Amino acid sequence: MAAAALARFTEQLDLLVRARYPLVYVVTHEEGRLERLLRELARRQGKPFYTWTATGGLASGAVSEAAGTPRFAPPAEILERIRIQEGGGIFLLRDLHAHFDDPLVIRRLRDLVAALADTHRTVIVSAPRLALPAELEKDVTVVDLPLPEPDELRDALRALLVELGAGKPEAVQISRDDIELFVRAAQGLTLAEAESAFARAAVTGGALRSEDVALVIEEKRQAIRKSGILEFHPAQAELADVGGLLRLKDWLRRRGKALDGGAREFGLPMPKGVLLLGAPGCGKSLSAKVVANTWRLPLLHLDLGRIFSGLLGSSEENMRRALRIAEGVAPAVLWIDEIEKGLAGGGGRSGENDGGTAQRVFGSLLTWMSEQQAGVFVVATANRIDSLPPELLRRGRFDEVFFVDLPDPFAREEIFRIHLRRRGREPEAFDLEALVEKCAGFSGAEIEHCVLEGLFAAFDEGRELSIEDLVRAAAETTPLSVTCAEELERMRTWATTRARAADAPRRGPGNPAGSVPPARPRSTPPRGPRSSRV
Repeated sequence: MAAAALARFTEQLDLLVRARYPLVYVVTHEEGRLERLLRELARRQGKPFYTWTATGGLASGAVSEAAGTPRFAPPAEILERIRIQEGGGIFLLRDLHAHFDDPLVIRRLRDLVAALADTHRTVIVSAPRLALPAELEKDVTVVDLPLPEPDELRDALRALLVELGAGKPEAVQISRDDIELFVRAAQGLTLAEAESAFARAAVTGGALRSEDVALVIEEKRQAIRKSGILEFHPAQAELADVGGLLRLKDWLRRRGKALDGGAREFGLPMPKGVLLLGAPGCGKSLSAKVVANTWRLPLLHLDLGRIFSGLLGSSEENMRRALRIAEGVAPAVLWIDEIEKGLAGGGGRSGENDGGTAQRVFGSLLTWMSEQQAGVFVVATANRIDSLPPELLRRGRFDEVFFVDLPDPFAREEIFRIHLRRRGREPEAFDLEALVEKCAGFSGAEIEHCVLEGLFAAFDEGRELSIEDLVRAAAETTPLSVTCAEELERMRTWATTRARAADAPRRGPGNPAGSVPPARPRSTPPRGPRSSRV
């Protein structure tokens, strides 16, 4: 996918230059990599190539000297000389966006756009973020330089291996398969970041070994963290850490098999994502971590609150950056927790209060979810169904919508077993049937709370945990099913015809009828049109 993205970028840039587009804005941190691509493009088209920075001036003196303009002339003067210069050329202006607060620069750029429309001169502005004044929005074409493709990362690593092997052969202790692990770990980094990560791994311990791939992953975690929007989460949860949710687990198992390349040949698309709705504390967020760990994919957490933070620049650009990073790391799992809190206004409820920012951010996310082919699997969770915009729920955004209800007796027993074992206790030492009955209507988080409260009480009195501690903790806990009974019932009613139940009803002595809503309404046949589903 990455190779195709770079090929599309190169082809697009070539077309824009040949079609005489006067002004192109390239969003990238990789100035050197962009310059190499543009130099090659200029060579193929037989055009001179020039670069400019505020500190280095015009790199080639041909234009400035011929026009009588000093190399370190102000940006407005450089733009004017490009406008009156004869002949063709490609001009790379780095960080020109930093001068957009100068009205003269804006005016000269607008004059330049009009003057270059029928010439063979193209101005390329490169910057790490999109910062366009309103005056230029209709005159500029914006493109994004994709992150390095695996072939580029592989070449960089092999160059390092050749250098290491030439001076000290024993410094290279990785196999051909290890090279692919390093390349995959570096996906999502810029070329400079990847080269630094490889070099760091090589000097650590005096040799490059397969276990040093962890250092590359740590470098990627730091790079993603520096974005200020995404977080790289360690995915350590296993399926066994989730009690119940049988249908969801089975669905994830089948979708995980579709990640294999053979699924494309079979006619299956890449899985897009899943939306998990339901009561808080029932395992929705934990399921996102389970997906990433089970599929052996990196887990990225998108904080929508940071998207709308004014400290990071425009909200629209923050979303674009986050999605670009996710695609660069792909295949990956993108976890959007409590999506309704960040995007509830995007459906039109609050657009009047923020100038339409939420609508634009929401729209860009929806478009990306429908069209992205990079292999990013989105796991979104929501606690309040009525706050979700209807556009988010329609088919095509997610592969499936699951409703996560409170655990039934079987799931409650599994959850007790999980938390007791996690804290070094044997579940068989406790009367689990009594605990399950005492905790009817409890969420998984509330069951964990009971275990912890029981442990605190036992530790305070200097003795071992007993079932009485757990029963007392349960009696002192008011579950969400009581405090928010009406809201929970509304969610169940909504989910009856609009979502699949995440758990399967199981019959038994403590659950004769099953407490989980059916996966489909009883009046809906198991096959056929699914128009009743959102």
